[in-house]
Amino acid sequence: MTEPVDTAAPAGGAAGEGGAGAAVRTIGRKAGRGLRWSLLGNVVMKAGSFVMSLVLARLLAPEDFGVYAVALAATQFVMMIKDIGIIAATVQWRGRLAEMAPTATTLALISATTLYAVFWVGAPAFAALAGNPDAAPVVRILTAVILVEGVTAVRSAALMRRFQHDRLSGAILAGFVVNAAVAITLAANGAGPYSFAWGQLSGAVVTGAVVLAAARVPFRLGFDRAIAGRLLRFGIPSAAGTGLEGVLLNVGYVIVGAVLGEEPLGYYLLAFNISSWVPGLIGTAIRYVSIPGFSRLAERDTATLQEGVARSVPLLVAAVLPVAVLMATLAHPIVVFLYGEKWEMSAGVLRFLAVLMLARMLTSFAFDILTSQGATKATVWMNLGYGVALVPAILAGAHLDGIRGAAIGNAAAAVLVALPLAALALRRTGVRLGPVLPGLARPLLGGPACGAAALAAASLVRALGGNAFAELCLAGGLGLLAYLTVAVPRAALARAVGALPARFRDRSVSAR
Repeated sequence: MTEPVDTAAPAGGAAGEGGAGAAVRTIGRKAGRGLRWSLLGNVVMKAGSFVMSLVLARLLAPEDFGVYAVALAATQFVMMIKDIGIIAATVQWRGRLAEMAPTATTLALISATTLYAVFWVGAPAFAALAGNPDAAPVVRILTAVILVEGVTAVRSAALMRRFQHDRLSGAILAGFVVNAAVAITLAANGAGPYSFAWGQLSGAVVTGAVVLAAARVPFRLGFDRAIAGRLLRFGIPSAAGTGLEGVLLNVGYVIVGAVLGEEPLGYYLLAFNISSWVPGLIGTAIRYVSIPGFSRLAERDTATLQEGVARSVPLLVAAVLPVAVLMATLAHPIVVFLYGEKWEMSAGVLRFLAVLMLARMLTSFAFDILTSQGATKATVWMNLGYGVALVPAILAGAHLDGIRGAAIGNAAAAVLVALPLAALALRRTGVRLGPVLPGLARPLLGGPACGAAALAAASLVRALGGNAFAELCLAGGLGLLAYLTVAVPRAALARAVGALPARFRDRSVSAR
């Protein structure tokens, strides 16, 4: 099996504005194709997971889900640090993949095996600490997925590096089909919480097998001290930064639960889960392509990377800002329509967590840009500085104004501390944000227009005695229309509208 030619260009390959623009367009097309496949895979996975959870909820008892939750918490933690940053290091590697793959594979296997051994020995203590000693065997089975990840880490990174996200998404979906089949079959036959664990492990093995075949990177072990040093200098801070990112994402739960108790925590968690829909669906897909995309741009020169940042950040803001505005403006009907009146206390929390959502998307994007440049230590300091401000902000907010105050503190720390730290870190690596600002003008003007239109329409629906669904449809539709009118140039709107009849004509002709 031969390895495909590594298409990454050497550093300094494109000079001047024309070269930078051409490189950005070429890599942008590849990244755009990868993003479409990642989004499609994410949507299918989310929908499939939802259906699978409905089926398993009918087959299993609540205590089975409790055991699984403990095991899942352990797995989510180890998955953040499983490969000591080898996947990101492989994606960002400057040079040919063949020269570093054997060493990277060895390091990934050592890391995964060591980490799994620690969790195998510590599973009883971890389960007891979580209040469910029966979860220890399930923890041992479920965390075994990191052994599979150790084998496939470099191959998954190779697919991302080449923007072959169609193959990666196909592998993940194949694994999910097996996961669902095994889990549902075992649950129907009385396996209890073990059905979750064996299902996910079986799915991981299938995904790994497909990745190994699709990546076409020969599986060889080796060790080169110089290459290992480069990988670890990049990877360990990258893993630390990612781990901190995960801790900061979940620290609000711990503080709200400790200060306010279980019932307020339930309202807070519901609002936080809603605010995480966009980062979970879109943000994950973006990360699959942003690190390889920016890495290929950074390989050329700073001007090319700068051009890519100036084009991509306004697109991200333009896509996410109206969602955040509508989520904040229509928080009450969103919560009431989806979950019922008894959860309406979550609406006041959701208004501020929508702001946090937008800030999270931007800081995660900055994290990816820094990672692509090899500035992984900067990601650690950025998240440490954010954490120093975040914990007291949530604590103070929770004491002053309950769950709403905790949400305000969370959002304030993100906007006032995390975003400036991200901008500072980018500036220190040579990425200027000045060229980004002109592209933000229209979206930032469209945001208030969106909110004003949605508020006016929502007030009208309430005055006429409409329900939450009518409020969402009318206010959401008018708000989005107002945003598009302001944020999208008229020429672009005209081209988009004009293209629709042609597409319909083309489809009509092809149908004949």
